[in-house]
Amino acid sequence: MTRLSVNVNKIALLRNSRTIGIPDVVRLAGIALDAGAHGITVHPRPDERHIRRRDVHELAEMLAGRPAVEFNIEGNPFHQVMDIVRAVQPHQCTLVPDEPGAFTSDHGWNLQRDGERLVPVIGELHALGIRVSLFMGPEPAAMEMARTVGADRVELYTEPYAQAFGTSAQFGSLGAYAAAASAALEQGLGVNAGHDLNRDNLPAFLRAVPDVAEVSIGHALTADALELGMANAVAAYLEAIEQGAAGE
Repeated sequence: MTRLSVNVNKIALLRNSRTIGIPDVVRLAGIALDAGAHGITVHPRPDERHIRRRDVHELAEMLAGRPAVEFNIEGNPFHQVMDIVRAVQPHQCTLVPDEPGAFTSDHGWNLQRDGERLVPVIGELHALGIRVSLFMGPEPAAMEMARTVGADRVELYTEPYAQAFGTSAQFGSLGAYAAAASAALEQGLGVNAGHDLNRDNLPAFLRAVPDVAEVSIGHALTADALELGMANAVAAYLEAIEQGAAGE
């Protein structure tokens, strides 16, 4: 079944609005894991507007006692994140082409332009024993190059699907993601997905897109946790994943 990795960036963003240390990022990550989440994702940015370097180390320390749980660090390898990855050595590093001041991640890699300079980065990550995922748009033709530069997985950038969900464009959008996932699988790549997935649009996505190994969800899950509590929010997303797997 598709695994759920909880992105805790927005918990840190709320914490950072005051100086009293609450909500506690590590504590809430632990609650999410106790509720059945399979992994934790962070996306530290140079300005530390949400996840801070200290958070990454504290999460790694907590996760060391949970060997079945995956730690995924996202970020642009050309903007400081590699120092954090070298120090922590997570299970997976998702390379994302966002600029330091970007509001949020809003596009995948252009491998025709950036593939050559990603090769040594990916090689270093592999030498550290870290799985590498590339943040990519739903472009079937780009999957061969993703394999060529050395990626193990791709994470499909799903905001365009989320925007199309519930409209006449939904079917066509799902077709594009299904084609991209199939092309990735044909190249021997694993398929992850993330960005603006939520309880409503997740089941339809998983029904249409083959063999998604992992979804990384933060903003919507954190918002749902404000209403439901973190444990119940995680349970709701696990149920949504099961619905997708069952074709419901």
